[in-house]
Amino acid sequence: MISKLHYISTEKKDKNHLQHIKEACEAGCRWIQLRAKEVTVEEYIALGIEAKKITDQFNAVLLINDQPKVAKAIGADGVHVGKEDISPAKAKEILGKGKIVGGTANTIEDIQRLYDFGVDYIGLGPFRFTQTKKKLSPILGLEGYQNLLDECKNRSIDTPIIAIGGIETTDVKSILSTGIYGIAISGLIANAVQPEKVVSELEVELAL
Repeated sequence: MISKLHYISTEKKDKNHLQHIKEACEAGCRWIQLRAKEVTVEEYIALGIEAKKITDQFNAVLLINDQPKVAKAIGADGVHVGKEDISPAKAKEILGKGKIVGGTANTIEDIQRLYDFGVDYIGLGPFRFTQTKKKLSPILGLEGYQNLLDECKNRSIDTPIIAIGGIETTDVKSILSTGIYGIAISGLIANAVQPEKVVSELEVELAL
């Protein structure tokens, strides 16, 4: 079962990935993606091992961004691949059966390609500008989501689609009205004074 609430890790001056992941888990997130950029494979594995200790403690799903070999090495639940990363088919081959593979999309062509690959979920975005990603695809906004979700319906694409990119709690209801399955957040929790309150409010909106 794909969660309707995904947390994607980030790193800030005062807190590292692991501290943010622990906070997200303590707040109630049970689907965590470790997204560490500009690290070596060895560093990613070391980080992943520690992240998995945290997610195991909270019985949360752990995905690794971009690197299926890292996901396999640490026994993660799966991987999320970006548009310019390894193909979902290759990721599935590396990870083996029973592991989750998600992919990033920005256009209907991206969605169709990922659907044809048989990914477990699709991260669609960005909803609005976000500082947590350097190479940002064109902003979709509510209208973009609606158009893409309508086209998915026309094509009978039923893969769970997760909205991502600068999403605030007040956006959730309108985003869900487009037919989106769930949302992914990063800064919304990482910057929160009370992460548990944010997650609680999101759970109400998502009816988790």
